[in-house]
Amino acid sequence: MTNLITAKRIVPVVAISDATKAADLAAALIEGGLPIAEVTLRTPASLEALRIMASNSKLVTGVGSLRTADDVKKAVDAGAQFAVSAGFSPSVAAEAARLKLPYFPGIATPTEILQALDAGINTVKFFPAETLGGVSALKAMSAPFPGVSFMPTGGVTAKNAAEYLALACVVAVGGSWMVAQALVDSGDFETVISLTKEAVEVCAP
Repeated sequence: MTNLITAKRIVPVVAISDATKAADLAAALIEGGLPIAEVTLRTPASLEALRIMASNSKLVTGVGSLRTADDVKKAVDAGAQFAVSAGFSPSVAAEAARLKLPYFPGIATPTEILQALDAGINTVKFFPAETLGGVSALKAMSAPFPGVSFMPTGGVTAKNAAEYLALACVVAVGGSWMVAQALVDSGDFETVISLTKEAVEVCAP
């Protein structure tokens, strides 16, 4: 699973408000050559959408926006194969470790990196990347932590993804431009496929 993320170097970050669109979204990502999705827990339909997308064996499906250990349990029950949160949570980290679920916590400071390392985690999400200062900020923050890998997310686009990926510490980026909620809600999966193919090209090694 993590090998696929590091091979594709991008994780689509999904916010879906209508679970009936989930199967088509999964199919669109697969057709676009990016069989990965982080389904964020931001809408009432999120868990059902996660369950539907995770049922597609060709898609590696994770969960995002985790806040509690209970969120982790529910996501695993729905089929999540990896977990992401906006910040670092000791209780989420502990539950993910108990369930052997790969967990990539969000970090915005060196202190949070140290907390993640204390929890045995060495791949973290730099979030919100652009708001925190973008590539230059990540370059400076990562310097004291040579063993840590980063997945910058938040403001990452087709225009700046390659700049992040040029950093040796970056293993992948997270982005939502190819799976924008408006596209999914309107059922415009042809555009999703087109943007996904473009994203794969932009992020290719």
